[in-house]
Amino acid sequence: MKIAITSSGKDLDAQVDPRFGRAAGFIIYDLETGAFEYKDNSQNLNAMQGAGIQSAKHISDCGAGALITGHCGPKAFAGLKAAGVKIFTGAAGTVAEAIGKFKAGTLVEAKNPDVKGHWM
Repeated sequence: MKIAITSSGKDLDAQVDPRFGRAAGFIIYDLETGAFEYKDNSQNLNAMQGAGIQSAKHISDCGAGALITGHCGPKAFAGLKAAGVKIFTGAAGTVAEAIGKFKAGTLVEAKNPDVKGHWM
């Protein structure tokens, strides 16, 4: 399975970006192989609206079955859920640390969005 982690940089040592829709980018990590790739999200970083919805589509199109992020708004949350993507909020630290917590099963799946729309 692939997971997506909001990231402030292009490698596993980067900090988890606390935003979802307006994250700098995403690390798409393959749990089976340990391979990863960085997906830039600059097209949504300064979007006036729709950043969460577009980012949710981007994550779904990448084939991720789960998302790890700091926060997720209502429209992005709905889009991710509709695509069958599990959402884990409250992440902090490095991308590698977030992946480790996911593998250890210590992250809790979000039941609801945790911020209102247009959170910066």
